[in-house]
Parts: sequence; structure tokens; C-alpha cells
Amino acid sequence: MKSSKKYNTQAQLNLIPLDFQKYSVKEVKHRSLVYYENMKSRRTVRNFSPRHVPLDIIQNCLRVADSAPNGANQHPWHFVVISNPEIKSQIRKAAEKEEQDFYKSRATSEWLKALEPLGTDEHKPFLESAPYLIAIFAKVHGVNEQGKRVKHYYVNESVGIATGFLISAIHQAGLASLTHTPSPMRFLNKILHRPEQERPFLLLVVGYPDKNAKVPDIKRKTLPDISTYF
Repeated sequence: MKSSKKYNTQAQLNLIPLDFQKYSVKEVKHRSLVYYENMKSRRTVRNFSPRHVPLDIIQNCLRVADSAPNGANQHPWHFVVISNPEIKSQIRKAAEKEEQDFYKSRATSEWLKALEPLGTDEHKPFLESAPYLIAIFAKVHGVNEQGKRVKHYYVNESVGIATGFLISAIHQAGLASLTHTPSPMRFLNKILHRPEQERPFLLLVVGYPDKNAKVPDIKRKTLPDISTYF
């Protein structure tokens, strides 16, 4: 026998009026161009200055990340901000161990050839020189007050979008960043005392670039390369 119960979504949610700022088409075009002009200068930086960054700037960027759309509004992410030199040193040692294995045995020759123009290797001094590391964890599932498992939905998609928001916010604020993904990254759970249900997603290095920092001379793709219109 089928249930006759019907669910009224609006009755279940506490709906409030949308707070949406309206602009003229001219202003919308201008805002989109200004944002693009700023973001096109974003580059991955590997040489960081030890210059101090106030923590509230990082916290503002995390608030932006937490505004990202996510499955069932469960916010399946956790951000660990690391500025302690001793902990950064532990992370660097663990990450470089995995990177040495990658470059010496796990990476294919094709993969290494693709990385060669970027000048990357197993040495990761930026993990100590930058003022902040942000370890981003994906919460595979939640745990309620009774200690029972709570299923999370679209975890990878949600955390990926939030990470994009965070990188954008960091650049918008006037800082530089680097995405680092040593594989595997479970050492972050141990060093940072995170529970088993949280999976390391990405390690983000944040700070001011060193005054002598250089980046590879790469080009962005054109719109026809990346988009199609119907």
C-alpha cells in the first residue's frame, strides 16, 4: 500500500525574502569585467614572504568559502588554519616524503613530462615559509548528537566549489595561494587530530608572494577553447 502522505517543502522550510541587490545591465557588465580583470592576474605562487597576515583576513575568506552552495545545506567541509611553525614543519616533512615517492616511483614519465615546464619537484619549502596553511577536509559523513552517522550528499562537488570560493576570496583580498595535494594525505588527519570521517581534500598555502617570486610564462585558453553556445 502506497503512502498518501505528501510533503510540502515550503511548510518544512523557514523561507525568508531574498536579499538580492539589483543593478542595471550596464552595471552588471561592468562588475563582471572588473572581477574578471582582477581574477585573470591570479597565479599559483611557490615563493612566499614570511610577512604577517592578520588572522581576521583569513577568517573573512573562510566565511566566503562557507557561503558556497552545497548538498542539502550540510556544509560537508572543515577548514584547519595552521600558522604554528612546529606543525607546519611536521606537515612539510610528511608531505615531502609522499612527494619523494611520487617523483621517484609513482609518477609516470608522461606525468613528469607534463610537470616539467612548471619546475615542480619533491621539495616544498613554501609549506614552512608561508604564514598560513589551510587544510581543507571533506566530511564524508556527519555525526549527530547521539553519535549516529548522518549521510552527506554531493560531498566532493560541494567541497570543490567551496575551495574555489576560498581561492577566489584570497586573491580578491590581495593575497597569493598555492594548491597542494600530496597523495596520500591521511597524514594530515594524524597531525591535525581530525576524525576518520573527514578526508583530506586539499592543502592551501596562503600569504604574500616573495618580492622576487616568479611564475611560469603560461597562457590562458580562449573562450572558443573552453565554451560552447546553443
